[in-house]
Amino acid sequence: MDSPIVLIPIATIFVVAVLSKRTLVALLCGLIVASTILAGNITGIVPNVFTYVYSSMSNETAQWLILVIALFGMLIVLLERSKSVVEFGNWASKFIKTPRQALLGTFILGIIVFVDDYLNNLAVGTTMKAITDKHGIPRTQLGYVVNSAAAPVCIIIPISTWAVYFAGLFEAEGILVDGSGIGAYISSIPFMFYGWFALIILFLQIVGIIPKFGLIKKDYARVAETGDVFPEGTDVVMKADAQKDADTPDNAVKPSNPLFFLLPIIILIVVTLVFDKEILYGVSAAVVFSIIAFAVCRKMKFGELLTACFDGVLTMGFTILLTVMAFAVQGANLDLGLADYVIALVAPLMNGGFLPVVVFLFCAIYAFTTGCFWDMAVIITPIVLPLALVMGVNPILAGAAVFSGAAFGSTTCFYGDAVILASQACGIRAIDQMRGTLPYAVVAAVLSAIAFLITGFVL
Repeated sequence: MDSPIVLIPIATIFVVAVLSKRTLVALLCGLIVASTILAGNITGIVPNVFTYVYSSMSNETAQWLILVIALFGMLIVLLERSKSVVEFGNWASKFIKTPRQALLGTFILGIIVFVDDYLNNLAVGTTMKAITDKHGIPRTQLGYVVNSAAAPVCIIIPISTWAVYFAGLFEAEGILVDGSGIGAYISSIPFMFYGWFALIILFLQIVGIIPKFGLIKKDYARVAETGDVFPEGTDVVMKADAQKDADTPDNAVKPSNPLFFLLPIIILIVVTLVFDKEILYGVSAAVVFSIIAFAVCRKMKFGELLTACFDGVLTMGFTILLTVMAFAVQGANLDLGLADYVIALVAPLMNGGFLPVVVFLFCAIYAFTTGCFWDMAVIITPIVLPLALVMGVNPILAGAAVFSGAAFGSTTCFYGDAVILASQACGIRAIDQMRGTLPYAVVAAVLSAIAFLITGFVL
């Protein structure tokens, strides 16, 4: 559909999200608007809505993600009900004495868990939220640290799922270094400007060189006044769930053995790496190990273990629903021709030394507004890389611009899967996750755009 009308569903999602602060409501409104445009008549709206929901639920990527989310829900509840989270917090408290140390610990853990951004968001958020709560750190600050280290680390370290995927895109277009796509990807790492700037800004914000502003500054002021680490308007049930383990007396879980928490996380990471970075196998192994270990060591009765697994899936119900709706909206946007329309709009600007910066800005905006990151890269890379070769622009730099734009969208789009998972792990709403992160992400994006502009002409 070659018309600005294709932008209306995306605009609807953002307007409703900002006004209502309800991600699910915003996605539903956007899907209804898109279905209305595609149907062209009132009678076709409802069938279209359900068609996209059905299509989302049959999408292989969505099915895989739902399984990962459900299994992570099981693992999280098992660790909480067994008091392993509290034990780890008690043990870590011996080394983490200040709020800054808690945030630096979160940052370092985010770099260590470099395998995949989904794994990073869920594992780091789950691990650190009890510790940061004890030090009066707002959940929005935690969410910013967790998600802003995830995708940026994954695009910089060349043995992550992101690196493998994007290296394949280089190889598919014949862009090789030392005969391989991964060689080309490694050559592009110095030009992954968004990843570098996002991590540098994050570190400087943690140590206090860059000040706190926006929602995070507001939340710090409220914590100082009330002690409430949650953003304003957070659901009471969400707060109550978060307080279950925080209210457990330290002496109720002594002596504190961190291995009951650390071993499942280590097994998760190791199995994921061994099985070709397949997170589904990693989290499955962690759940099975936890059930066996907790039963053998009598931390939980067998019936309690089964109940914890069931409840774990239920706790992820809202996140699963958000995921289904996000994929439904993406499907509707695809049928509207949103990608083709925006590419046609931006294509005339893609020339000469301006190509890398235009590509980065386009990919960043597209990923932010649609929630598509890897899909966007698949669409735009076969266009950008040949164009770069024709124009005499370094294709490695052009590819880095695409991947940097994808990383920006991953850390900021409130209905993208990465932000949804990060917000779930940190116990906040996805819209609050985005609002806390966005100001710093925009600064990193501006610096990245300047860097791409300079290198586009230099190289």
